[in-house]
Amino acid sequence: MSASQSAARRTVLKGAAALAGAVGAGATLAACSTETNSGNGSPAVPAEPVELGAATEVPVGGAKLYREKKLIVSCPAEGQYKAFSAQCTHAGCVLDKIDKGEGNCPCHGSRFDVTTGKVLQGPATDPLPAVPVKAENGKLIAG
Repeated sequence: MSASQSAARRTVLKGAAALAGAVGAGATLAACSTETNSGNGSPAVPAEPVELGAATEVPVGGAKLYREKKLIVSCPAEGQYKAFSAQCTHAGCVLDKIDKGEGNCPCHGSRFDVTTGKVLQGPATDPLPAVPVKAENGKLIAG
């Protein structure tokens, strides 16, 4: 093989390696996609009031995840409610559960205090946005 053919072969191989790397990076980004866990581009907080159901569903001293509405509501004391977006501030995934007072993001492992929205574990760095909530005629209304 001549020197010029060898150089041309190396160029082709380098290009193929670069292309394979780009495809691999794309697959990695796709694996990090939030398509199945996100609000599909919808806002993190409701644009208009949303009825969540009976206020009694949120235990005093506890919290409830309204995953389909992308909200978490806690009840620190009888008749007092706090609500936060349940959409992770890192990549937009919707939290999947509450465990020991912490909301869990299934995508990258961020954890949030469900009574304050504060980040307890990253990669998220921003707290969950607060959402106004009130009890009206025994039902919770958020937004």
